[in-house]
Amino acid sequence: MSGKSTTTGHLIYKLGGIDKRVIERFEKEAAEMNKRSFKYAWVLDKLKAERERGITIDITLWKFETTKYYCTVIDAPGHRDFIKNMLTGTSQADCAVLVIDSTTGGFEAGISKDGQTREHALLAFTLGMDATTPAYSQARYDEIVKEVSSYLKKVGYNPLKIAFVPISGFEGDNMIERSSNLDWYKGPTLLEALDQIYEPKRPSDKPLRLPLQDVYKIGGIGTVPVGRFESGIIKPGMVVTFGPTGLKTEVKSVEMHHEALQEGLPGDNVGFNVENVAVKDLKRGFVASNSRDDPTREALSFVSQIVIMNHPGLIGNGYTPVLDSHTSHIAVKFAEILTKIDRRSGKELEREPKFLKNGDAGTVKMLPTKPMVVETFSQYPPLGRFAVRDMRQTVAVGVIKEVEKPPTGIKIRKYG
Repeated sequence: MSGKSTTTGHLIYKLGGIDKRVIERFEKEAAEMNKRSFKYAWVLDKLKAERERGITIDITLWKFETTKYYCTVIDAPGHRDFIKNMLTGTSQADCAVLVIDSTTGGFEAGISKDGQTREHALLAFTLGMDATTPAYSQARYDEIVKEVSSYLKKVGYNPLKIAFVPISGFEGDNMIERSSNLDWYKGPTLLEALDQIYEPKRPSDKPLRLPLQDVYKIGGIGTVPVGRFESGIIKPGMVVTFGPTGLKTEVKSVEMHHEALQEGLPGDNVGFNVENVAVKDLKRGFVASNSRDDPTREALSFVSQIVIMNHPGLIGNGYTPVLDSHTSHIAVKFAEILTKIDRRSGKELEREPKFLKNGDAGTVKMLPTKPMVVETFSQYPPLGRFAVRDMRQTVAVGVIKEVEKPPTGIKIRKYG
């Protein structure tokens, strides 16, 4: 309970995404259940529940505008059981706001060895995001900045490039405007910190890669896959191939924020209507590509460079954890540990080691247990990095160096 939902709900409300009457209704309901402090978190929980019941909700409730950016919000659930969903959503984000509980005991639990603050920071870095962060009294703020900076540096971030922003998600202090409760703080507000984030370069000149987040059947329109595409362009009339199955079809239309697009560009979260394809033929984790320009193919095996971050024992050949890359979530077998390497220099320390343990880095040949699409990190970075999950935690992170694919046009396995 670090305050992610409260902060997100309050931010969207402050920036006009939610009608005041809706907040007042949620506040009344929360008060009746003796949970007044949850009123902003309820904004998200209620909207999620209504959406799950099939009630159409205006998508603007999940978005807000700054002076520079049009922001789409992914409220990443903190509970360990929800990390799978957090990974799928977070893989589509450009930046992360890491919300840190500054209460006595709350921060210490989050930054502990198995805490959510550590895991979320690690996953954000693995998934290639910039970061922004929070806390409260000046002494507590300084203490948290020091401790979190130390951990972020170990993960791979440069703490000097991260804004540490003290806020109150409930009261709204320092979110949009400066607060007299924080007169000792001279840095940016949360909104200003978001505007200071650099927009990542978008490789529109590379072939299309669009990992699917979801697939919908919309009355009167048909099958609509949605996702954020990572490279290339997509436009009506284009013939696309969906990996790993090799299914081909034509794009009839492309939409973003309920508006038709003549052409979508990398970074856009789009929905696109496809011809003669049933919803059951597409799944989250599939990747759309241009049929005429390096179409996606199933990865039969791949060689990865990994770092073991949090595993209690020894990892040897045959180990089969779950691999989360872009929007896919599939078990992979460590077929062969090829080398142990120095994690800083990349220099080979041992060939064909029997095992890897906490803190070790190495190269591993991996075999997916189901058809999946991954690419080399050098060619398509978002599809070439991953987190390894086991025992409900992130045990390793890595990047893909080589991918073995079937010859063009040959389908090897049925997706089941």
